[in-house]
Amino acid sequence: MAAFPENEWPETAWVRRNTHGRPALDPEALVDSALAPLRERLAARPGAGVALCVGSRGIRDIGRIAARVAEFLRGLGLSPFLVPAMGSHGGASPEGQAGVLERLGVTAALPGVPVRAGMEVRELGRLSSGFPVLFSEAALSADFIVVINRVKPHTKFSLPIESGLLKMLAVGLGKARGAAAIHRAAVTQGFGIIEEAARLILERAPVLFGLALLEDGGGLCEAHALLPGEMISREKELLKRAYALLPRLPFTSLDVLVVDEMGKDISGIGMDSKVTGRHRDLTGDFRLPPDPRRIVVLGLSPGSAGNANGIGLADFTTDRLAAAIDHEATYKNAMAALSPEKAAVPMHFPTDREALSAALSTCGRENPRDARMVRIKNTGSLSLFEASRSLAA
Repeated sequence: MAAFPENEWPETAWVRRNTHGRPALDPEALVDSALAPLRERLAARPGAGVALCVGSRGIRDIGRIAARVAEFLRGLGLSPFLVPAMGSHGGASPEGQAGVLERLGVTAALPGVPVRAGMEVRELGRLSSGFPVLFSEAALSADFIVVINRVKPHTKFSLPIESGLLKMLAVGLGKARGAAAIHRAAVTQGFGIIEEAARLILERAPVLFGLALLEDGGGLCEAHALLPGEMISREKELLKRAYALLPRLPFTSLDVLVVDEMGKDISGIGMDSKVTGRHRDLTGDFRLPPDPRRIVVLGLSPGSAGNANGIGLADFTTDRLAAAIDHEATYKNAMAALSPEKAAVPMHFPTDREALSAALSTCGRENPRDARMVRIKNTGSLSLFEASRSLAA
């Protein structure tokens, strides 16, 4: 396929903006400050084992954060071990999920802390609708459970509870079987069941506390230690704060959005739909600003380890991304989320230029130079982007 001559492409300029408006914060100091008030409030006997549960998201400095929590637990005389809280990620295998922790830098930051990555689950009870609530056997083998996660808007739905500690309890720690059960239930019951499932888990599992993290465009900006009895109400408050902190593209409509890289380490569906403005699956479709007519994804991040879940939300991609896909890992993830459409590979081309040309020629503009086009590194990095002249105003 012949590309448009470059003199027919939109003129673009680099745009830099401050997405956080503050100096860099020290993650250890933030975690220490959040955990300090718990020291006198926790009833944990010395020598007890603690399942320290960490997910698969690319949270900034997650290794340093987890190490600080482990140090706090050891200071209480407790013995932490790591449990991946990842649902079906990492190819839905113990080796794959342990590998995710290694790639995130968590394992290296916690030398000597064992990883128990088994995929076995136990039924803790049933939702009012009759669906089972499954939970990690590895986590339940501990005397106590501690969860660490970022609170943020979810890519698929908008509710008082979205991504955070409660979803980690209900979905991530349900491993592959539990994650699939929650998604099946959500088709008819809606994702409000996450709150119901988490409430049941908090009543029946030995959760000691959770560390809720908030990020802005510059990384970690807040950390909050939540006890089980306050976790639901406080996470609802923190989600409102997370929405206010979420960096977005400052445009209401685009013809073409170019994403340099997507991946599981960036978003659960590779590229955050609250940033791209596009989502579709069995539980509902939506289009939000910047509502691009065409999305082009050029590459798969190395941290995604071949999992290209979410590529189906793009219109065009490259041969190199298609070749980098681990289809088994991608299919397992998409099937567990009941979203096979997100694993569907779109038209792909040998070069970036050809993929971009395809998007420009099908975006509805008679003259491609007039296209409203934005290029970003990924949906987690929006402080620097490229924009076409038609967006200058």
